[in-house]
Amino acid sequence: MRWSGQELTTEQAGALPGLARLNNLVRSVRTPEFAGITFHEILAKSALNRVPGQSAMPFGWTINPYRGCSHACTYCFARNTHTYLDLDAGKDFDNEIIVKVNVAEVLRKELARPAWERNAVALGTNTDPYQRAEGRYRLMPGVIAALADSGTPLSILTKGTLIRRDLDLLVEASTLVPVDLALSIAIYDDELQSAVEPGTPSTAARLATVTAIRERGLRCSVFMMPILPFLTDTRAHLDDALRQAKAAGASDVMYTALHLRPGVRDWFMQWLARDHPDLVPRYHELYGRNAYAPKGYRQWLALRIKPLIRAHGLEHGLEDPVTGGVRSRALARPAPTVPAFPGRPVPGPGLLIAGELPPELHPTLF
Repeated sequence: MRWSGQELTTEQAGALPGLARLNNLVRSVRTPEFAGITFHEILAKSALNRVPGQSAMPFGWTINPYRGCSHACTYCFARNTHTYLDLDAGKDFDNEIIVKVNVAEVLRKELARPAWERNAVALGTNTDPYQRAEGRYRLMPGVIAALADSGTPLSILTKGTLIRRDLDLLVEASTLVPVDLALSIAIYDDELQSAVEPGTPSTAARLATVTAIRERGLRCSVFMMPILPFLTDTRAHLDDALRQAKAAGASDVMYTALHLRPGVRDWFMQWLARDHPDLVPRYHELYGRNAYAPKGYRQWLALRIKPLIRAHGLEHGLEDPVTGGVRSRALARPAPTVPAFPGRPVPGPGLLIAGELPPELHPTLF
């Protein structure tokens, strides 16, 4: 699971004082395969995160196997979460990745508690569980298996095509619990996509992943989030995006305008000033007083995109109001009915989940 023979450090007090204070830091790893990135392996004390909600949805549950993300999306709302360890929301978020190497084992223990009510759990609502490092750490199979084996519904939102590695496992999990998947595909201009999301797979590769998921008989939503004012909100861009999502077999689509929270705003505006300086005054006008686009802009966007969604025969999907991920079908309001997508049949339960279940950890590790 971990690298061997690479440059290792466990004393980082000068460069990374926040990490140096952790008593669960195992080691830090650098490898030529991920130039410029350091992976800080930790032993997590918990896996399930309770997210406060509102009214009818009092809370939700999430799991974050990683903190920080090599996808390096300039607009990522989760950037400011990196500051809790004295890391910055800019380059450190992209290049200093926290890896919870024991997350599956801890999760299995938490799911076995009598108090666990098998609430739906969302992955990918903070940082991407299928970012590139997952190819080496392989944390997600154990997480998926633990959730399904315990009878816990799960949803996954990702920009990573690596989810295709786990499709057999996800198909098997879907015979036991509701499994809801979504690909985040916001930008359908290749040059712009590579500039704004430099560490992500291409739009074409993500659309092909939607098709691969649907061919296995699973639902797959497309998150057109965020829509960037004056960059991806033209009728032509939105129409082409929805056409491609429909052709890929998307179960439904969701959209929202860009929002710029503290910590993210400065990083995104630096990129905008470098690549699109003419738009800086217009963004200051939109986001000068609030993290969210003004109500007037959001209403304008809805009037533009909703008729296009209908014209392409797509449904407007349901976002989880608490976690921000794809809404689990285990929740009260059912998702829209989606026509079958041609592909291979869904197999029945097999042995994949049993093979991925993590072993119990010795209790003295916690």
